[in-house]
Amino acid sequence: MKYLPTSRFQSTLSRLVISALGISICFFSVSLSAQSADDIREQYPEVADLFNAFDITQAKALEEIAAINSNPATQEARNQLQMNLNMLSNMTMSEMMAEGMMSHDGPMDMGMSNGPYHDLEVEARVRLLEIMRGKHSDEAAEEAFGNSSAINRHTSEVFKRGRGFEERLFSIYIDDSIGDKQAAVAQAIEDYQSDVQHSVAVTPKESDYLLEHDQANGLKSAFPLLRGFLWTHQWLQLAALEAVILQGLDSQFNGGVDVALERFWNKVGSSGGMTMFPAPSELPMAPAIAPDLYSQSSEAAIILDNLNLLETVIADILSFPNVDNRDELMDQAVAFFTDKETNNAASMDYLLFALRGGIYNQGGPAVGELMQSERNRAREAMNMQHNMIMSSPQ
Repeated sequence: MKYLPTSRFQSTLSRLVISALGISICFFSVSLSAQSADDIREQYPEVADLFNAFDITQAKALEEIAAINSNPATQEARNQLQMNLNMLSNMTMSEMMAEGMMSHDGPMDMGMSNGPYHDLEVEARVRLLEIMRGKHSDEAAEEAFGNSSAINRHTSEVFKRGRGFEERLFSIYIDDSIGDKQAAVAQAIEDYQSDVQHSVAVTPKESDYLLEHDQANGLKSAFPLLRGFLWTHQWLQLAALEAVILQGLDSQFNGGVDVALERFWNKVGSSGGMTMFPAPSELPMAPAIAPDLYSQSSEAAIILDNLNLLETVIADILSFPNVDNRDELMDQAVAFFTDKETNNAASMDYLLFALRGGIYNQGGPAVGELMQSERNRAREAMNMQHNMIMSSPQ
């Protein structure tokens, strides 16, 4: 019998242990995800259907964006958009104001209030809305990001793991048998973070990255209808979670999930996006839409915000015209948000960024009433000169 040298034996053993641990974590995560989905479906079947639909719809939305951006028929519009974005990125806020290019909510549309690919975007939204209104199996939702041709495998795994964490949070707060919610959430965070490579940080990231990366505002500028559509999904995921937390704190909030669902469908509106209840014009973030989650577990809230920020950056990268190295840029974005050590923001800076856009502009509260903006300026006008968009109706 031949024996391995000690160093080789230890190396082989280490690889086997790591491989076995990875398999165990994978099976454990799948088991938890399945249990969470079952719990949600039992109590809130419409929410469970939408959670599955959101995964599939988002994956397909990214494919729609990529297809429009590679369509030869859009080349002229892409070139014009790229020129406008490059010009805006080199102008200060004061220069834009001097040129009369500022509106109440930020830079004016420069002739593209409906987006540069409006007809194609409307057609895409109609298809996506049909998908979102459908019923999809847990298995289809589980495979949605992995099957998307628009994103690479690493990105899809981070998105998939993030969705599992969101579902587990929701299932914790609807489970009356869990007496210590905060302990259960802490365990969920620990389990989520056990896969270091595919989990985002529990600390907030520097907001400048969202505002200043090279493809910043690609989604807002190129696909305003799809931006509002996708941000409405993110609003409901936070709003439904806030609603169940409130129900657990005070019985007067019973039925809050139904209120959040009604508001969600009102924001979605017609197939073409027409609605009297506008979609979020600012990225929904936990301190604004789910403040009770932030109060109970700031780390859980920050994970959700980091996931939503990452999803927006990936959409920016896919939306920005005439980009050749999208896979490389996606890897850089994922690395930024999964890095647990660097580029972290102070808690107060994170809160200021999360709240600066205003609750109303982020979609409004989950349960309470807010009929008009509580701020007189949106995030773009709050001296963040790099967040320059071509604004449009949602």
